[in-house]
Amino acid sequence: MRIFFQLNLKITSCLILLAGSMVWSTALYGQQKTPDYKNPNLPISVRINDLISRMTLREKVRQMDMYSGHNAGQNQLSPNKHRTIKQFEHIIGTRGIGAIHDLYPASAKEANKIQRYAITHTRLGIPVLFFEEGLHDYGGAGSTVFPQSIGLSSTWDTSLVRKVGHAIGAEARAHGVDMLFCPVLGLARDPRWGRVEETYGEDPYLDGAMGVAMVKGLQGKTLTSNSSVIAEPKHFAAHSIPEGGLNTSPALIGKRELESNFLPVFRKAFEQGGAMGVMSAYSEIDGVPNTANHWLLTTVLRHRWGFQGMVLNDLGALKMLQTTHKVAATPEDAIRQAVQAGDNMQFYDYPHATYQDDLINLVHTGRLSMHTINERVSDILRLKFRLELFDHPYTDTSLVSKVFHSKAHRQLALKAAKESLTLLKNAHHLLPLKKTVNRIVVFGPSADTPRFGDYTQPDPEKISVLQELKKEVSPNTKIYYGQGISIQAQHFDSTSSKNQALLQHIKQADIAIYIGGDNNTMDGEGHDVTTLQLPGGQQQLLHAAANTGTRIVAVLENGRPYAIDWMKKNIPAILECWYPGEQGSKAIAKTLFGDYDPSGRLPITFPKNVGQLPVFYDYKPSARQRHYVNQNAKPLFPFGYGLSYTSFSYSNLQVHPKTSGPEATYTVSVKVKNTGKRPGDAVPQLYIDDEVSSVTTPVKALKGFHRVHLQPGQQKTVTFKLSSSKLQLLNRNFHWTVEPGEFKVMVGGNSQDVISSSFNVDSNKYNNE
Repeated sequence: MRIFFQLNLKITSCLILLAGSMVWSTALYGQQKTPDYKNPNLPISVRINDLISRMTLREKVRQMDMYSGHNAGQNQLSPNKHRTIKQFEHIIGTRGIGAIHDLYPASAKEANKIQRYAITHTRLGIPVLFFEEGLHDYGGAGSTVFPQSIGLSSTWDTSLVRKVGHAIGAEARAHGVDMLFCPVLGLARDPRWGRVEETYGEDPYLDGAMGVAMVKGLQGKTLTSNSSVIAEPKHFAAHSIPEGGLNTSPALIGKRELESNFLPVFRKAFEQGGAMGVMSAYSEIDGVPNTANHWLLTTVLRHRWGFQGMVLNDLGALKMLQTTHKVAATPEDAIRQAVQAGDNMQFYDYPHATYQDDLINLVHTGRLSMHTINERVSDILRLKFRLELFDHPYTDTSLVSKVFHSKAHRQLALKAAKESLTLLKNAHHLLPLKKTVNRIVVFGPSADTPRFGDYTQPDPEKISVLQELKKEVSPNTKIYYGQGISIQAQHFDSTSSKNQALLQHIKQADIAIYIGGDNNTMDGEGHDVTTLQLPGGQQQLLHAAANTGTRIVAVLENGRPYAIDWMKKNIPAILECWYPGEQGSKAIAKTLFGDYDPSGRLPITFPKNVGQLPVFYDYKPSARQRHYVNQNAKPLFPFGYGLSYTSFSYSNLQVHPKTSGPEATYTVSVKVKNTGKRPGDAVPQLYIDDEVSSVTTPVKALKGFHRVHLQPGQQKTVTFKLSSSKLQLLNRNFHWTVEPGEFKVMVGGNSQDVISSSFNVDSNKYNNE
């Protein structure tokens, strides 16, 4: 017994010594310690630094690469319903990748499978980012389609736009998507450019307000929310004024114009909205391509504005440094220039092996520092940590049934469509129409075909305007439909039997409703034009219809402002609808028959013809001193314009204080009254003019707006605040400052019809009174 006891004691002692040795060894070498980057209780900066220190150079450059969901790793993927995780395993491998785009997961389950493989099969377990499009809907099939961006801006309703952004973000995140390539924040100052529809219009203040609202909606209060995604404003910067209106052409712009008007819109999205992504543009500014512009992507974006997100070059922009701009002789040099300038990730421009191997070679040869690589990778990892993908990598699969194309989102789409519709003309109060009208002819290329605009998936099951009109009229009303012409047709054939019958029906009708405009074959990315006439033979059709003597209502669904001078002169009622989204047909029908009051206001000026361009409202004092020989220089419809079924008056404009210092905040108030017989929404707009300044300033510049609902006869006092930031200019020394002198204040329902007052900035006064 004693021998057994002594033997057992020795064994026990040995085990204790062994255990102690293991504890000591673990403490010394950290074999059992959780890595700092996996510790959710540590600051993100600490976690990033720890992860970077563990990564090989190959793992780092793979984080800087994005793969296509359609063509992952140069292996063609089959359609969504046939995809399997096996098709992504060889791509992710054991080293991981940065992101996947154009996957549009059929469900969160699909995204989770890919994410699970990245977490469990790579050496460090770094999750993948999923990027998709989201301009006015989550780009996956079946999502809620809101009005296109130009239509959203026509609402002049930032609260609404923020809700739309939240809905789009929620539907995307429910599918496992982390970032959306939106909003577009370029100023649309050339309507020949096909991507005008993607913008919020021509004005820095309005675009900035809409951009901030959309970013805040998409990103929510926190990126850890299951309804938030990262916003990626694009295209940085000045991409929206290409030479000749041709997409990707140079932006012919001076530094003061760039810094005064174009960059502030983006700055607000980052500083006020908190956007964590940005897309560098294809184009060039003053000879330097944006994707290789260190001043733009590092000095301004990161150093001046404190941006801590990631820069993704637009698809093709990296390769264009070599093939188009010719500032790089080889792929390696193009990659070096872009990464050195501030780009974090390529948009699969070059083959993945080329991109990654060249980055590694650049580091090994000393032409790109490891410090720069670490900075670029850290920005990408920061997004993954901010999204909590390391701690909660999988999406709740039940979210789709709760938010995807939900009733609440469809109702929001209807509200957005209603508020976006802009009444341009209403001679003799033709609108609203009576639902008891006897005979109506509905005609035009878009009457029975819904138009949604670019960057969304067409859905033939969505309801057309024709179908919705039939729901609005009385049982006794007869509706005849005839297309008349397609948008692609170059001429209207008035001799065909169908069109002769259509014109005869129009002649016998009480009212005719024309629904036309354009579509994705004539508008959108890559569809730039040399004329601003309605596409094809639409004006010929309208001319023939007008000759019948029947009153015509023209309904336009389009993405750019057209030169509709003839229409303004000859058609009694015109309703601009842009691309109003999936609920647009209902909104149009109910507006035409008076259930809704049109309350949209133009976010962009309408020219009389293409020869008048550029024609934006905030022009410099010398721009319109003379008229053309064959016409005056005034636009067809001014910025901020829009009629209503009621009317509004503006009076008693007050400014307080009348004189104060450059740091003061001035209060502007105006009385707005509904002088008509119907309730409606007024959109009072505040403009200022710096009367005398060291550099030229616009004749007027928007600095505030409100949307106000008023009952017949109701009057409200609307108040604006003019802080010093709204009075600043970039002086001759390129310093932002408020210069002393008189400022003119203008308030009205559009940029032309205003009442005015003034106040004075006294440089000797520094206290706000």
